[in-house]
Amino acid sequence: MAFGRPRKKKQDDAAVASEQQDQDPTGAPDVQDADAPTAVTPGVPAEAGVAAPGVPQAADLVSSADYDRATQGPFDLSEQDTANGYINLGALRINAAEGLQLRLEVEERSKRVIAVTLDLGGSTLQLQAFAAPKTEGLWNEIREQIGTSVGSQGGTVEERPGRLGTELFAKLPAQTPDGQAGYRVARFVGINGPRWFLRGVFGGPAALEATAAAPMEQLFRSVVVVRGDQPLPPRELLQLSLPKDATAGSAPAPAPARPDLNPLERGPEITETR
Repeated sequence: MAFGRPRKKKQDDAAVASEQQDQDPTGAPDVQDADAPTAVTPGVPAEAGVAAPGVPQAADLVSSADYDRATQGPFDLSEQDTANGYINLGALRINAAEGLQLRLEVEERSKRVIAVTLDLGGSTLQLQAFAAPKTEGLWNEIREQIGTSVGSQGGTVEERPGRLGTELFAKLPAQTPDGQAGYRVARFVGINGPRWFLRGVFGGPAALEATAAAPMEQLFRSVVVVRGDQPLPPRELLQLSLPKDATAGSAPAPAPARPDLNPLERGPEITETR
């Protein structure tokens, strides 16, 4: 397992709005401000982001509307022993799979870690955990809001049953490096836990292919969420942190990045030509 270069978020005139969006699990980007389709997650081959013309197919999903989180994961800290083989990132603990790379997203103004992106085998998985009400989950409401956000930018969202429960397959219009019309693709999943909600966004081949998705889904299921006992309002971002044993060599100094952290842009994304 290796740590990628943490990315800082620059401050600009939209700093307040950007910070609010970071804490909102429904945020989706304005494609006009998105990076070029080739600006995929470090470690993902550029060719993996471009496919032959045609409509992309999401991973071969099996209907599982009655997904049992307590037995299949992700888990609450009270349900899983993380003493060995887990990377401690504060609110999230990640199984240290062979070949896994982590990239931490750091907000420049507050210096806090606001998301983690896992990179494995050319696919990515962005994770954020949020506080949730005791008596009800957030995923049903958030799916609807993500659809509205993507639709307002000219994109489309398809809701479908998947191996991780009900999920969203989103496409946003974008331009390929050679100027052709294309679109960005991401696969949103959400899990309601005990007083927490975990959002994952699959990018790269894992957003489209069952074989590529399998190891990333296993990583997602093995995640352990540390909610803590402190009272928090619903949708409050749970605090992430650098691993306690991280050194300058394993966690390089932050590099400048866009001021907005959006799941369909730099991290979990794939671009395909029409």
